[in-house]
Amino acid sequence: MKEKKKMNKKIIYKILKRLGLIVGYIIALFVAQSAQVFATDDPLGVINNLSTFIFGIIRAIGMILLGWGIVQIGLALKSHDPSQRANGFMTLAGGVIITFAKEILNLITGG
Repeated sequence: MKEKKKMNKKIIYKILKRLGLIVGYIIALFVAQSAQVFATDDPLGVINNLSTFIFGIIRAIGMILLGWGIVQIGLALKSHDPSQRANGFMTLAGGVIITFAKEILNLITGG
């Protein structure tokens, strides 16, 4: 029984380690590709650049939540825990909404 718990801890540690690596890559990707906010002659251009930068950060947070939701669902399916499964699906849904927040807002406002 102790060996099984020890193996489960090792598996969870490996999953969390890989998730941390993936999250690090995602953050590095969004930081590298995010628009820089430079002052231009057009004041609206500055606002649009800042908006793009902020929504890039929000998208990175949404991707992290998506990954964490998938890990929670996987762990819940393995342990047959319905409450953890529900939390995983809620985290996954929240991650999707946060990831596509800019597109959702554009759809609502028609812009």
